[in-house]
Amino acid sequence: MLDSPNSQALAESSAESGSTAIKRPSRQQAEEAVRTLLRWAGDDPNREGLIGTPDRVVRAYEEFFAGYDQNPATYLERTFEDVEGYDEVILLRDIRFESYCEHHMLPIIGRAHVAYLPSDRVVGISKLARVVDAFAKRLQIQEKLTAQIAQTIQEALTPRGVAVVLESEHQCMSTRGVHKDGVSMVTSCMLGAFRDDPTTRRELLTMIGTSTG
Repeated sequence: MLDSPNSQALAESSAESGSTAIKRPSRQQAEEAVRTLLRWAGDDPNREGLIGTPDRVVRAYEEFFAGYDQNPATYLERTFEDVEGYDEVILLRDIRFESYCEHHMLPIIGRAHVAYLPSDRVVGISKLARVVDAFAKRLQIQEKLTAQIAQTIQEALTPRGVAVVLESEHQCMSTRGVHKDGVSMVTSCMLGAFRDDPTTRRELLTMIGTSTG
């Protein structure tokens, strides 16, 4: 379970949009980098089957890492207060996500379970999924991804509690190194009532259908 003193600062810096001090290379430079890797792998980037590969890889990267150009907090700006006093757990379960390990740049594919206890307002459920995607579509480690999602929701909605549980398979473990296929990594970040109240936490984990905790 993640809830360190540094989690707020971590989320604040990560919730910013993709505009940073980092100067991106040109598209031409990115494509040339792909050609270099193809040559390093031992193939000829000029052969028929690979001529279009640099362009395709760069376009794929634009999709894989679209989160760097998004500010996740903006998805939570529009809220609704007319909920007839509803104050029980709101859970969006089994949100499929795809991310990339920042150590090997290989896929992390899994499911996110995102819950919160509203105080006086709620947000459209699709926006929770968008927050997950905006952080996932970056180079990540799962622990940081879990904390970023939870803290961003906490700061934007100020609910009585937020819980995020991620379950995923890391292809840096299944396709290289120890080659252990089918191994799931589970991380959780509990804030507010989900952290402080064991009964509320157990209720959530029962709703998710996991023994995590």
